[in-house]
Amino acid sequence: MSHRLFVKRKPKVTVTTAESFFPVPLEILEEIFLNLPPDQVVCVCRSVCHQWKEVADSESLWRERCRREGYRLRDASKTPKDWRLFYFLCKKRRNLLKNPRAEHKMKNWQILENGGDNWKVERVMVPHPNESVQKNFVTSYGMCKKSQLIDLGMEGYNPSFMDDFQPDIKISDWYAPRWDCGSEYEIRVELLNQRKRPIETFAPETIYFEQWNDQKWNEMTHVFQNYGPGVRFVRFTHGGKDTQFWAGWYGIRVTDSCVEICPAVDT
Repeated sequence: MSHRLFVKRKPKVTVTTAESFFPVPLEILEEIFLNLPPDQVVCVCRSVCHQWKEVADSESLWRERCRREGYRLRDASKTPKDWRLFYFLCKKRRNLLKNPRAEHKMKNWQILENGGDNWKVERVMVPHPNESVQKNFVTSYGMCKKSQLIDLGMEGYNPSFMDDFQPDIKISDWYAPRWDCGSEYEIRVELLNQRKRPIETFAPETIYFEQWNDQKWNEMTHVFQNYGPGVRFVRFTHGGKDTQFWAGWYGIRVTDSCVEICPAVDT
């Protein structure tokens, strides 16, 4: 009597991937991705298969997305190291300071010093370079300082992003004296860690204006770069006073202050 050995064969399994189920040329897939929300491309499409990941990570996709949405390089000779990062930084770029042009009086600002006749909001005495700026904060004969604390996490810049990419942080501020009174201007901007301790500080010397000046607007700018990991907050502080000790509001004027996270090649 012969015995046969029967081996049960496993059924053949066909693995269906996005490439086999939905085979399309890469250029067509890229066009589809260009018409989807960018977050969906990164968080959903990129995880589907190797082909989709290749397109979602491609330089051409994000360079074209920048072109279509008008995110252009200020210096065409410079090229972003990462077009996807450049795109998202441009898309999220905005002034993180609230009420920078005194349109809502002193709202959102913490008054640190309120000397003389205190802070006041006035209409600009001379036209600002940006015609949409119509109001400014003005100081008095005693030191006046105000501050704002920006929570980067609350603004959408999570800790891992800040630590891994350390995007440029650009600050700017406009200030002007009165023509008939001397004044002084101060600014201090700090990058703070989770405990609100300084990691890096921008604090230039006090700027003084003589009496009988041209009363023009001046811009203060600075870009924080390569500041290291741990930045979670930005504290913006500025102010000043007049130097004649005149009652009223003859001190420095400030307006259109700005703190923004921006691409390194576009600061």
